[in-house]
Amino acid sequence: MTTHAVWAFRAGLLVIVTAIMAGIWWLLQALGLPMSFSPAGIAAWFNSQGNLGPLLLLLLMLLAVVVGPIPTLPVTAAAGLAFGLLPGALLSIIGAMAGAMIAFTLARLLGRDALRARLPSNPLFGSQGSQRLLFLTVLVTRLVPIFSFALVSYAAGVTAISVGRFALGTVIGMLPMTLVFASLGRAFELNPLLSITAAIVILTVMTLLPWYLSRQRHSRLARWLHLDDEPANKAGHK
Repeated sequence: MTTHAVWAFRAGLLVIVTAIMAGIWWLLQALGLPMSFSPAGIAAWFNSQGNLGPLLLLLLMLLAVVVGPIPTLPVTAAAGLAFGLLPGALLSIIGAMAGAMIAFTLARLLGRDALRARLPSNPLFGSQGSQRLLFLTVLVTRLVPIFSFALVSYAAGVTAISVGRFALGTVIGMLPMTLVFASLGRAFELNPLLSITAAIVILTVMTLLPWYLSRQRHSRLARWLHLDDEPANKAGHK
C-alpha cells in the first residue's frame, strides 16, 4: 500500500469515527439526555427509556471516552443507580473499554509511526519500549480518577504498549473506581488540593522516570523493566 493510500485510509477512518460519534450524540440528544449530567438525572433518564436504557448507557459511555469532555464517573454512578451495582458496573466497563480501544486505535494509526521515528530509543515511544513500564503507567493512571480516561487512551496509542497489555491495564485499573462509583450511586467530589497534588506528583514521576531509565539502562529497575534487552541484543548482533 502506497503512502498516499495509507493516509487516505487513515483520513477516511477518522471521518467515519467522527460521523458515528456525532450520530450517537444526536441520538442521545433527541431522546432527551439531561445536560446537567447529575447521576440521579441520568439514572432517571435511563429508566425512562425502558429496554433501551442499557444500550443508551453503552453509547453514552462510548461517546464519553472517545470524545473526552463528557465525564465518565457520573455516568458510572448513574449506571449503578439505574441498573444495580454489578449490572451497572459491567455495562460501564464494557462501554468504557469499547471507547478506550477506539481511541487507542485511532492514536496508533495516526501518530504512532511519527513518534517512533523521532524517539527510537525512548522507553515509552521507541520501537523497543518497555512493556512492563508502559503497562504500569496505564494501570496507575486508570487507578487515579483525576486523569482523563480519553486522554490516557489516546496517549497510550502512540506508545509502544501492546494492545493486550493496554486492555489488561485498563480493565484492572478502572475496576476499583467503577465499583466504588456504581455502589455509591452518586459522584463524590474529590478534594481539589489533593487532586492537584496527586496529579503533579504522578506527572512528575511519569516525566522523569523515562529520562532516568534511558540513562541508567543497566540499573536494577531497568533490568526488571527489560530496558537492558535492546543493548544486549544489539551487542550480540555485532
